[in-house]
Amino acid sequence: MADGKDSMSSFSPVGKIHNEDNRPGLCVNCRMFETPDYSHLTKSSIFEEIYEPAEDTFLLLDAIEKDYKNIKSIKPLVCLEVGCGSGIVITFLAKTFGSNLFYLATDINPIAAKATRETGLQNGVSIEVFISNLGDAMLPRLTGLIDVIVFNPPYVVTPSTEVGCGGLSASWAGGKDGREVTDQFLNLVPHFLSKQGILYLVIIKENKQDEIESILQKHGFSMEIIISRRSGPEFLSVLKFSRENLHTTPP
Repeated sequence: MADGKDSMSSFSPVGKIHNEDNRPGLCVNCRMFETPDYSHLTKSSIFEEIYEPAEDTFLLLDAIEKDYKNIKSIKPLVCLEVGCGSGIVITFLAKTFGSNLFYLATDINPIAAKATRETGLQNGVSIEVFISNLGDAMLPRLTGLIDVIVFNPPYVVTPSTEVGCGGLSASWAGGKDGREVTDQFLNLVPHFLSKQGILYLVIIKENKQDEIESILQKHGFSMEIIISRRSGPEFLSVLKFSRENLHTTPP
């Protein structure tokens, strides 16, 4: 998510390159990592009601691509996207890791849930989508069963009164330090993740990365910065959390 500023990306989305006339084309070095097709959404006005894929979205895709070997090494069975929006991130996971895994997505916005279902169908993958706040409705049934969680939270610093107001603003309004929604979710992470589970979390500099690390460190998680990139006034990072000694790239 982002703060509603110009969402034109200053870099090429994963699996895409741009020709001299700025037409997108397939990257010959990225055959496994193609950006999901979401053209069905661009033909409507749905992005007035859900978060449109932007720099932070594509940074999360890049992080998944970069950490592909690590994800494969834990032999995941269940993947979850929290705050699925357009659905391209969970669809990217499904296209990348195949149909033998179970893919879940959750969003508090019913329109986003519908969009995610449509994006999965558009790309020929199966995704179970739930309307839920931070996926808490899945507990305790899925306690300790999620192997990969991806979350691009509402991270923009706003007044607390703007948090959870519904509609499009729910995708970006983060309250104090841009962390109010993120902190709620961090309390659920130890319950969701399997022993080998991994969390990928998008943040900006203002979210106070050290404090986020400290919260999950108390539950036995180590943090790694997978990728960072400046986008206009925002400095974006994707953090990876896994239990101790489970985040080193395999040979």
